[in-house]
Amino acid sequence: MKRSTLLALVLLALACGSAFAAKTFTSPNKQLILQRTEHGFALRCGGHAVVDIAQVGISTTAHGHDLVFQKAKGPRRIKADYQMRAGKRLHCTNEANEYTFVYNDAKGQPVRLVFRLYNDGVAFRYELEGLDAERLTGERTTYRIAEGTRRWFMPWSDGYEGFYPLATTGRDRNHRWAFPALVEAVSGQDAVFALFTEADIDRRHSAASLWNDQADDLYNVRPDQNEVPLSGSWHTPWRVIIVGSLASVVASTLVTDVASPSRVDDASWVQPGVVSWVYWAHNHGSNDMTIIRQYVDMAVSLHLPYVLIDAEWDQMKDGYTVEDAVAYAKAKGIKPMIWYNSSVGWVNGAPTPKYRLNKPEDRERELAWCERIGVAGVKIDFFSGDNQPNMDYCIDLLEATARHHLLCNFHGAPIPRGWQRTYPNLLSTEGVYGAEWYNNVPTFTARAAAHNATLPFTRNVIGPMDYTPCAFSDSQHPHITTHPHELALTVLYESGLQHLADRPESFLAQPQAVQDFLAGLPAAWDDTRLVSGYPADHAIIARRSGRTWYVAGINGTDAERDFDLSSLPAMVGPVGRVSCFFDADEDRAWALQQRHTLPAKVHVRGRGGFVLVVSPV
Repeated sequence: MKRSTLLALVLLALACGSAFAAKTFTSPNKQLILQRTEHGFALRCGGHAVVDIAQVGISTTAHGHDLVFQKAKGPRRIKADYQMRAGKRLHCTNEANEYTFVYNDAKGQPVRLVFRLYNDGVAFRYELEGLDAERLTGERTTYRIAEGTRRWFMPWSDGYEGFYPLATTGRDRNHRWAFPALVEAVSGQDAVFALFTEADIDRRHSAASLWNDQADDLYNVRPDQNEVPLSGSWHTPWRVIIVGSLASVVASTLVTDVASPSRVDDASWVQPGVVSWVYWAHNHGSNDMTIIRQYVDMAVSLHLPYVLIDAEWDQMKDGYTVEDAVAYAKAKGIKPMIWYNSSVGWVNGAPTPKYRLNKPEDRERELAWCERIGVAGVKIDFFSGDNQPNMDYCIDLLEATARHHLLCNFHGAPIPRGWQRTYPNLLSTEGVYGAEWYNNVPTFTARAAAHNATLPFTRNVIGPMDYTPCAFSDSQHPHITTHPHELALTVLYESGLQHLADRPESFLAQPQAVQDFLAGLPAAWDDTRLVSGYPADHAIIARRSGRTWYVAGINGTDAERDFDLSSLPAMVGPVGRVSCFFDADEDRAWALQQRHTLPAKVHVRGRGGFVLVVSPV
C-alpha cells in the first residue's frame, strides 16, 4: 500500500471517531490536560498548548488496520513507590491517572491506546491481543513540532554520541533524531519544556527514534528493525513526554516510574561508586601491569572503591595475566571491574577480548569465572544500535550479570530506557558525547563547555550517563574548561559508576581539599534539584546524599559572570560548614574556601564552574 493511501485511511479512521463528544483527561493535579482531537491528541500544561500528537496508530501484518475509535475508559489511579540502588533519587514516588482508548481495526480486533497522565508528563503505549506470528509493520505516533520552536535534538547514531545544538527548524539534511529530544514548547517567564523519550524496553521490542522525513514539522516515532514474530499479547514500550519547567524536567523520574519493577530479588550487593579509569590518559587498554598498578594505587590514595581493568587484558605483557591484576586490586582493598567487547558492533580491528559473551553457554562460563576470581563488575562495549536483537542481547547480559552478582556498565551503547530500575546492577550507560572525545578529534575543545551545560537538560535526565568526567590535565586534544568546571561535572552528571578520566599523577597533584572531595564523592543521590540553568548557557544542580548537599555549577559560555545562589538557603536548610571550590584568577588553578554561610552569589570565569559541599549543623 502506498504511504499516501495508508495515511489517508488512518486519518479517515480517526475522523470517524469525531462523532464522539470531545472530552478532556487530566493529571492528578489537573495541570496537564489531554484532549482528543480530530486526528490524535493535544496536550496542555497550565493552560498552554504544549504537545500536538498529530497522529496515533500501530499495525502488524494482521492487526491495527483502518482503526475506528470505540470508547475511552478511566481514570484509574496508578501509584509508583519504589527504591533505586542509584540515580537522581533513591526513593521514587509518582502517581498518574490512567485512561484507555479503545479502537477496533477492520477485522473488529481491539487495539488499546493506554495513556498515563502524571503531574510531570505523560506516558502512553499500544496494546494488542490475539497475535499469531505477525510482524510489526509500523507505528504512526507522530508529534507536530512547529517551525520556529526552540529545540535541542541530536542526530541519531548507534552509539548516541553527538551534540544537542539549538535549532528552531526541522529543516535539515538529517531526518533521523535520537531520544531524548528537548523542546521549549512555551517561551517566556513561565516557560514550559517537553522532553521526548521512551521507556520499558523488553523482549520482543526494538527501540525507536524520531523521523521527520515526510514533513519538517512532523516527527514520527519509528521503531528500529524487529525480527521476532509477535504472538499472543504484546505492547509497545512506553512513549514518554516529560513536561514542565526545566526544574521539573531535571528532577523527573518518569522514565523509571513506568519501567518494569526490579527483576533482581535481592540487589543489596549493588554498590554505586567512583572508578579509577585508565583509558582517557593512555588512549589504550589495560595490558600493562605497571600501569594497572598505578591506577589501583590511585584508587587507594583517593579512597575510591573501584578500578576498571580496560580492554586488551587478555593480552597482558611480561608474563602477567588478568588474574594477577585482579588479585593485586583485591589485595589493596579495591574492587576490580573488567572490560569486554560485545562483539556485535565494532568487531573487525576492535580491541579484545571478543566473542566471550555472545553464546549463552560462553556467557555463563565467562561470567561465572568473573564471579569466582572476585571481579566486581563488567563494562561491555561496542553495541550496534536500537534493533530488537540488540535489545534482547542487552537483556540477556543484564540477567546473566545479575545472576553472578556483577555490576554492569554498557558502553558504546544506546541510551538507558528504564533498565536501571528493572535491572539495578546496570549502574551506568555511555550513550553520550563525553570526555573520551578529547582523545579522538579537536572538535570537542571549543564546544565542550556549552555541550556540558546542555547534557543536564537532555541526556542525563533519562538515566545514568558515563561521561567519564573530571580531567585537570590534557589528553590528545586539550580542554579549555577550568579546574572547578571539571570538578563540578562529577556532581552535575549522575552515574552509578563515575569513571574519573584523568591520570593518577594529575589527581594526586591537586590540593588536598580536592583529593578529599573525590574520596568522599557519592555516586548515588537521595534528592536532585535544579537551582538554575538553560541549555548551553549554564547549569547549577543541587544533589543531596544523606544530610549533605553538593551544589555544582558550570558556565557554558565564554564570558565571565556571576551566578545567583539566593535560593539555596531555603533548599538546603541549616548550614554547618561549606567547602567551596571556586575559579581562581589564573588558568587551571583553584580558589578554595571554608565558610559557615552560603554565598549569595558566585563569580565564575568563562567556561568556569564551582562546587559547594554543604554540611549540616
